[in-house]
Amino acid sequence: YVMAGDMEMHTAGSLKGGQIIWGLAKVKESFELFKGDKIDSYLLFSNFHRYGFSTDVRFTPIRVVCNNTLTLSLNSKVERMVKISHRKQFNADNVKDMLGVAKDKLQQYKEMATFLGSKKAKDEDIVEYFTRIFPVTGAAKNKEISKNADMAMSILHTQPGSEYAEGSWWQPFNAVTYLTDHLAGRSADTRLTSAWFGVNQTKKVKALNLAVDMAKAA
Repeated sequence: YVMAGDMEMHTAGSLKGGQIIWGLAKVKESFELFKGDKIDSYLLFSNFHRYGFSTDVRFTPIRVVCNNTLTLSLNSKVERMVKISHRKQFNADNVKDMLGVAKDKLQQYKEMATFLGSKKAKDEDIVEYFTRIFPVTGAAKNKEISKNADMAMSILHTQPGSEYAEGSWWQPFNAVTYLTDHLAGRSADTRLTSAWFGVNQTKKVKALNLAVDMAKAA
């Protein structure tokens, strides 16, 4: 894939004791916002060592200042990732198609990020935003705010890159991605697994869309 496309191998590793093998390929596309806030484009390849699972490819923009990630669909019609069967022969033309979609996705993300950075966020709206992303559940039903929502509030102004578009909706959104990528979870392994393939991957996509919706309504 690297040889057939305009990208370079960046990092590789494993999760869950080798059950998931992953690699990040850096696509030669990026953008910069707010005079220094750079976003690089990657494709995340993962291979699950389980019968019936295909190689999985996802568009993954990474915010350089804090290494926050967001894994998004490479399918332009539905929210699914690209799946590549091990039984199919490699097709270099598919790589070009994939890179084309990734380029479009990066442009869409740039537009969303620019919009979030242009809209001021009120304190009460930020609290509502965090409580909707991290609702109170289970035994903590008697509490007004969940532990993660409270943590997100506490890092709002201290997270790496908080100086960019300060006071805008870009800040609370990145508080969510920073918390899920770097603070939540019992270990780095469980945290990364959830951030890329589990509950927190879905939560970050929801956080992006909700931030845009609430910024529009503000």
